[in-house]
Amino acid sequence: MNSCPCCGEASASSLPAEAPRRRSTARTSASPRPAASSAESPTGDETHCKVLTVGHSTRQIEAFLELLAGHGVTQLVDVRTVPRSRHNPQFNEAALPMSLAAVNIGYLHASGLGGFRPTTADSCNTGWRNLSFRGYADYMQTTDFAANLASVIELARTDRVALMCAEAVPWRCHRSLIADALVVNGVTACEIVSPKRLQPHKLTSFACVRGAQITYPFAQP
Repeated sequence: MNSCPCCGEASASSLPAEAPRRRSTARTSASPRPAASSAESPTGDETHCKVLTVGHSTRQIEAFLELLAGHGVTQLVDVRTVPRSRHNPQFNEAALPMSLAAVNIGYLHASGLGGFRPTTADSCNTGWRNLSFRGYADYMQTTDFAANLASVIELARTDRVALMCAEAVPWRCHRSLIADALVVNGVTACEIVSPKRLQPHKLTSFACVRGAQITYPFAQP
């Protein structure tokens, strides 16, 4: 089985169409923030998006750069734990920054937002059955995560930021949890799905939000 290098989640080629990664789909927050629509919208309708997300997948570098240019990205933030790809070396840390610089896009490796986080013994995120996602949700409770997220939000005040990981679809990747955290901090997040289309992020259905704090507790049926 292949694994996503961001968080250890199995890749799109090895998972069924609907991965059983959640314990529950019921909302567990007494007053969750309203989630954005998940329908795809033309770029022109979503220019208000504060932070974009994207998975490089197996794209050729030219196609990837076209994706970013289509949405005016000026700063790519790499949230892979290890910024390299054995099968797609065009996205290695040694090559990617140069490709981006050629089209006037900056590069930043944000290891503090990377995946592969261990679960905690007293986890409050048991709504995640997948331990990789639960571990990342546990990490989201830390001051380190909060500080790194705040840095991205601050960067987005002056740049058009896209967070990048490896997995093609966001719901198989820890960037979907980062997007949850952005949403509860009042920042709009959108996934880049084509050079002309964005998909607004929809808050995870069983997320429990209190202020800017987000957890994923297990709800008994």
